[in-house]
Amino acid sequence: MNLRFRSQCFVRRYCLTFSFLAALAAAGRGVAGTNSVARIWDEQILSAIRIDTPNPPVHARNLYSVSICMYDAWAAYDSRAVGYLYRGKGTAVDVEAARREAISFAAYRMLTERYALSRAATNTLPALADQMVALGYDTNNVSRDVSTPAGLGNAIYDVVSAWLINDGANQTNGYKDFPASQGGYSAVNPYLDTSTTGVTLKDVNHWQPLQVPNALDQNGEPTSSKQAFVGAQWIGVRPFSMVRHDPTTAWIDPGPPPHLGGDTTDDFRNNVVETIRRSSQLTPDDGVTVDISPNSFGNNSLGANDGAGYTVNPVTGLAYLPNVVKRGDYGRVLAEFWADGPRSETPPGHWNVLANQVSDHPATVKRVGGSGPVVSDLEWDVKLYFALNAAVHEAACAAWSLKRQYDGWRPLSVIRYMGGQGQSSDPTLPSYSTNGLPLIPGLIELVTPETAATGMRHYNLPIGKVVIRAWGGTPDDPTNQYSGVRWMTPSHWVPYQKPTFVTPAFPGYISGHSTFSRSAAEVLTAFTGSPYFPGGLATYTVEAKRSLSFEQGPSQTVQLQWASYYDAADQAGVSRLFGGIHVPIDDFVGRRVGSHCGKLVWDLARLYFDGSVTNAAIHLTMQGSDASSSIQFNTLRGLYYRVQSAADLAHPFVDVPNGLYQATEGFTVHTNLVEGAYRLYRVVSGLKP
Repeated sequence: MNLRFRSQCFVRRYCLTFSFLAALAAAGRGVAGTNSVARIWDEQILSAIRIDTPNPPVHARNLYSVSICMYDAWAAYDSRAVGYLYRGKGTAVDVEAARREAISFAAYRMLTERYALSRAATNTLPALADQMVALGYDTNNVSRDVSTPAGLGNAIYDVVSAWLINDGANQTNGYKDFPASQGGYSAVNPYLDTSTTGVTLKDVNHWQPLQVPNALDQNGEPTSSKQAFVGAQWIGVRPFSMVRHDPTTAWIDPGPPPHLGGDTTDDFRNNVVETIRRSSQLTPDDGVTVDISPNSFGNNSLGANDGAGYTVNPVTGLAYLPNVVKRGDYGRVLAEFWADGPRSETPPGHWNVLANQVSDHPATVKRVGGSGPVVSDLEWDVKLYFALNAAVHEAACAAWSLKRQYDGWRPLSVIRYMGGQGQSSDPTLPSYSTNGLPLIPGLIELVTPETAATGMRHYNLPIGKVVIRAWGGTPDDPTNQYSGVRWMTPSHWVPYQKPTFVTPAFPGYISGHSTFSRSAAEVLTAFTGSPYFPGGLATYTVEAKRSLSFEQGPSQTVQLQWASYYDAADQAGVSRLFGGIHVPIDDFVGRRVGSHCGKLVWDLARLYFDGSVTNAAIHLTMQGSDASSSIQFNTLRGLYYRVQSAADLAHPFVDVPNGLYQATEGFTVHTNLVEGAYRLYRVVSGLKP
C-alpha cells in the first residue's frame, strides 16, 4: 500500500506530485537513511508479515508486542512518561544513543521470539540479525544489566514476553485453538466443498467452514484444504483497554447478526441481496460510471454509507476535481486493493504502512495529539506505534470475540442455500419458500419458458428456478481475460476471490477489515490532531489492464482517493462487500465496534505518555444479570488498584470489601447487584498500595 498524498493546489494543476514520493518509496522498502530506529524495526516486522502465513489477529498481536517493547525502552529514559509493562528508569550520558540501543535489543528479541517458528523463519531471522549488525549491535549480547542500554532492552523484552505469553493466544502451541473438551470451537455445519455446486447446511445462521481443493493462502502458499477457525481462541485474549464482566463473552457486544427464520429475517434477506447486487456490478461492460472523488464519496456518519462527500477540501478550502471511473473497475479494484494478499501486511499492517507515509509527509507537524511541542521522529514513532498497534490488537480481540460468540454466516453458503430454497416474493409463483430470495427485476428472477428461449437472458437455465445476475467466476486466463457478470443459478455463485482461497477461515460477523480500519483511523485522527490526510487528499493509482490478479483489469486506470482516515477505513469495509465475503451488517457493526476500540485505546495510551496513568480513575457502569454479579477488570501490570462502587452518580463512592488489588493477570470483583439494576464502579490505580 503506497498511498500518495497531494496538496489540493497541485491537484488543480494536473495532479503533479510532491518530490518526496521517491524517498517515501525507498523508506517503504526499509532503507534506514534518516528513519528513526523505531521506524526501522517497524519496517522489519512489516517485511516479516508479508512473507509469513496471513493471520490478522496474530500479526496484530505481534505488532502490538514489538510496539510495547519499543515504547517501554523509550520511556525508560524519559522522566515523565510511564512504561506500559516495564517501569524501571535508565540513565545514560548520551540518552538518544542509549534509547536507540535499548529499543533495538528489545525489538530484536521480541521479533526473533515471534518469528522463530514462522513459515519464513529462514528468511526473517537472518534479516533481523543483519539489521542489528547494520545498526552496530551484537546479537550475542544477552546481558540483563539494566545499567547498560543493551541489558535494559533485553530486560524489557523479558517483561513484555512474560506478560504476553499467557494472554490467551496459545502462542506456545502455535496459536492453535484449544480442544473442544477445553472449550475450543466446534463447527455447527459440515464442510462446503468448493469444487461442487450447491450447499448442505445444518443451520443457515452459522458459519460453514470450506473444503478448498488445492487451497493456497493469500500469499500463494499451500495450506490445509479443510478450514479451521483461525483465531477462535481470541475470545479469551487479553486486550489493551477493554473490560467485561463475563470472560466467556465478547468484549463489546452489539448484539447478534440477523437470522433467517425469525424477527430479523427481512434484515437477513436485505443483507444477502446487497451482496448479490455488489457482485452484479463487477463488470466494466455495463456502461455505469461513478465519481469516486471526495467531492462525491466519503464523509459518512459512523456505521453507514450515507456520505455525499465534501463541498470543498477541508484543508485547502478548494473544490475537489471529479474522478469518474467505471463502476465495475472501481468495485474490482477495491476488492483487490484492500485484500489480505498476496505479500500483504494484512489489515493491521496496512495501517502501519499508511501511518508511516503520513509521518513522512512534509506537511505533517509532529505534535502528539495535534498540540504541544514538536517532538523528535523517534518520540513520534514510538508513541504512534504504541497507540496504533494497541488499537489494531484491541480490534482483533473485539472482532474475533464476536466471531466466536455469534459464529456468523458467510455469503457463499447463504446465497446458495436461499437460492436453492427458491423465491420468497410470491406464493402463487413456482419455487416459493419463505426462506428463499426475493424477486428483484434485473438481479434475482424466475426463469420462464420465454426468458429461457434461445437468445434470451436466461437461455439454458432451468425453467421455474431462481437465478441471479452476478460475477461469473475466475476466467481460464486471468491475465488476459475477465469474466464480467452473467445469469446463473445461485448454486454456482462464488465470491470475487481466487478459487484456491474463496473465503477466509473464520466466521463473518463482524468484519475484521472494518474493525481494524476504524480503530486505526480513530487513533490516527487523535494522534495527528486531524481526521484528514495531509493536504486533505490521499491517492492510490491502479494502472489499466494488468494490475488485478483475480482477472484482467481494470479496463482503465483507476485512482482511489480519500479525504480522511475515516473515508479510507470505510472503503476498506466496503471492499469486502464487493469481494463477496461480507454483508453490510458485518461492515457497519465492525465500524462502530472499531470506533469504540480506537477511542478507548487513545484515551488510555495518552495517560502513559503524560504519566498520569498512575493516578487516573477508570469509570465503568455494570448492569446486574442476577443476584450475584461479577466484573473482570483488564488491569495494567505492576499497578495497584482500589475498586470503589456507588449505587448511582448521586451517591459517594465506597470501597468494595477487600478492594485493594495488585495487578498481575487482572482480577475479578464479585458483588451483589439486583437483576436489572445498575452500579457505577471506579477503579483507581497507583504505583503503591
